[in-house]
Amino acid sequence: MELQLNAVEQRVLGCLMEKEMATPEYYPLTLNALVNACNQKNNRSPVMALSSETAAQTLYELRAEHKLAVEVSSSGSRVLKYRHCIADHWNFTPAETALLCELLVRGPQTPGDLRAHASRLHPLADSAEVEELLSRLADREDGPFVVQLEKEPGKRERRWAHLLAEPPAPSEIPADPPAAQSAIPAREDRIQMLENEISGLRRELAEMKEVLQGLMSAFD
Repeated sequence: MELQLNAVEQRVLGCLMEKEMATPEYYPLTLNALVNACNQKNNRSPVMALSSETAAQTLYELRAEHKLAVEVSSSGSRVLKYRHCIADHWNFTPAETALLCELLVRGPQTPGDLRAHASRLHPLADSAEVEELLSRLADREDGPFVVQLEKEPGKRERRWAHLLAEPPAPSEIPADPPAAQSAIPAREDRIQMLENEISGLRRELAEMKEVLQGLMSAFD
């Protein structure tokens, strides 16, 4: 793969993909919603603390340099939103997209881990299905998109990593997250998205009031 995303680009792209599948009713995302998604404490590795400025600059790079994101606006709204455009470049199935998304937001994982994490985005029967999907992504003519890493000492399963960036060196691969953390339900994501949506609506309402007051002043 010629595409080489940095760590922040991977997180932003992965979050856009994730929210399209997990909470389509709140997608595309506002900048504020995207920042909150990138900085979540659960379903993320490593945990980041991105600023709005960093996220906005990363979105610009994904749009201008990589052509992997676009800016959209809804009728009558001043709030810009953003979505990925992976489908403009590659034809992935929903299951393949879910796996790539999880690799982008959580880093290298075993098929078992991927099955547990990606099933919140798309149903996956078992680890065998995940391995078949990974093999397909690794063997694609327009890829490869994933690679199986060397077996780690003391581990029974080998991890897989995406190839939208340089695969990590063994010393850079984080340890498995605690089971309790990985088991946090996706419901928290939906609550967070609702809070983000309410904040966005409040800002839009304030802007509309300003416009209305300006119109009323013009007729005074």
